[in-house]
Amino acid sequence: MTMAPSPKETTAVRLLVEYLKGEGVEYVFGIPGGALMPFYEAVFDLGGITPVLAKHEGGAAFMADGYARVSGRLGVCCSTTGPGATNLITGVACAYADSIPMLVLTAQVATSGFGKGAFQESTSHGIDVVDMLKSVTKSSVMIPSADKTGDVVKAAIRTAMSGRKGPVHINFPMDFMKKPVKAAVATPAEYRVTASQFDREAIKEASRELMNAKKPAILAGSGVNLSGAHEELRKLAEKLNIPVATSPKAKGAFPENHLLSLGVFGFGSSLHAEKYLLSEDVDVLLVIGTSLGEPSTCGWDSRLQPKKAIIQIDIDPQEISKNYPAAYGVLGDAKAALRELNFQVERDLSRLPDRNGAGPREIREFKESNPRYITPEKMDSEALPLKPQRVIREIQQAISDDTMLFVDAGTSVFWAFHYFSSCEPGNFYVNTGFFSMGHGTAACIGGKLGNPKKPVVALVGDAAFAMNGMEVHTAVEMELPLVWVVLNNGGHGMIYHGERMQFGGKFTTSVFGKRLHIAEIAKGLGALTFQAKKPGEVKSCLLEALKSGRPAVIEVETDLGEAPPMGTRVNTLEKMFAKEI
Repeated sequence: MTMAPSPKETTAVRLLVEYLKGEGVEYVFGIPGGALMPFYEAVFDLGGITPVLAKHEGGAAFMADGYARVSGRLGVCCSTTGPGATNLITGVACAYADSIPMLVLTAQVATSGFGKGAFQESTSHGIDVVDMLKSVTKSSVMIPSADKTGDVVKAAIRTAMSGRKGPVHINFPMDFMKKPVKAAVATPAEYRVTASQFDREAIKEASRELMNAKKPAILAGSGVNLSGAHEELRKLAEKLNIPVATSPKAKGAFPENHLLSLGVFGFGSSLHAEKYLLSEDVDVLLVIGTSLGEPSTCGWDSRLQPKKAIIQIDIDPQEISKNYPAAYGVLGDAKAALRELNFQVERDLSRLPDRNGAGPREIREFKESNPRYITPEKMDSEALPLKPQRVIREIQQAISDDTMLFVDAGTSVFWAFHYFSSCEPGNFYVNTGFFSMGHGTAACIGGKLGNPKKPVVALVGDAAFAMNGMEVHTAVEMELPLVWVVLNNGGHGMIYHGERMQFGGKFTTSVFGKRLHIAEIAKGLGALTFQAKKPGEVKSCLLEALKSGRPAVIEVETDLGEAPPMGTRVNTLEKMFAKEI
């Protein structure tokens, strides 16, 4: 029998830092402030955690998000009280929408000053940050006393890392931080468990349906990435020769150079995925780790409902049958459920070796007889300004399969969804849950810190870069070798094309009066800079930037008039305006 460690005297804030260290936290992203300084002192005194100085608290939250997405560990961001805390909200909301585990730490004025107009007070007596963050976290609490610090921290981390993961918020009054407390630091195994559950009877029913299906398909969502179920997904698809499409957020969860890959379905859909899944011939659809929202269903297209049954695997019971009725709901972690489904399929195959499903030949013939891209010829276009399709092709040629690609919101996302092939699982990162601009621009920094061995490239638009591009300076200060490829088309391209498609171009509110000089801005931040204006220059600049081992920004002049593959998004907007959804 293992004896529990004896309580020792420490301070409340040092106890918090000890728990972060126990979780394997290596970095904390934020901006210091007066009320938060005891936390930074504890980080310095205890060692093992590196503070990363962001340029804006929103960037700090995005970096913590990127770190957690890549490493699978808890991301941590922090701010002082008042505006520092409110600046975090969009970044925290992105993590919440995409089920990313984060601990958000905000300082608070001393309890003796509550309700008295203390400088930057953000309590229930005015601007209440605890209440404000409740809607974008799994838990948002204020530490009620120094002695309760350990209990609050353990509960918060357990909440962040359990079930459907997500961010949690702790608000720490400054007069509690340095108060002495007696506590024994528990190990993670003592206060939380790893999700490994699944519904065995539902697994048996799911296997039976897949075995008897004549034209099955799989739609894999980001739950596959979050649980690390890539190998289990591949094995199942290959056992039963089932074509696999992914939601946009899960792009690359199944290698897109695989015979059974249909590519992305939803925003920026592959034509293979759309034709196969919307053919109305699919009889059984296995849905894994996606809520089947607008981005992953082509705007809730009714043709996605299969002729016979949907089998839906999800760790969150609220997502099962939410948008499409599932005949079989499998509640559980994607990795655990798929592992057991593979075992069950093997058992069933031994009893039913002859199946009527499609074989590799039929799938190959389908893919060869139907185009995957909308305008593949533009990937080789020599036109100026550069076609975005050509830019994606050159990025593909320049980077290795193990390069982590962070893509920011805007037209960049649609170009990447449709024309980029992600061939190694877990290397494509995008936030479609909240679709916040500026995310990829900053999250790539956290991603690089989460896995320093892999190359990192961020594909962003000029408007997204305008929101969080100052974080390039953070990478410069930390000497992180990552590359931003900035598509400069002179404005908000996605909004511009939405205005043109919906309103016939009678007004434009989304184009800059004067283009940003991205390379000059980046140079001022200390980055290595390049400008790509002609065919072939994106590839050559990217190769040189990656070889340099320095933070680098490549400004690419692209054609604003080239419309991205966003037709389903525009159609959905039209239906919403007409109240048809």
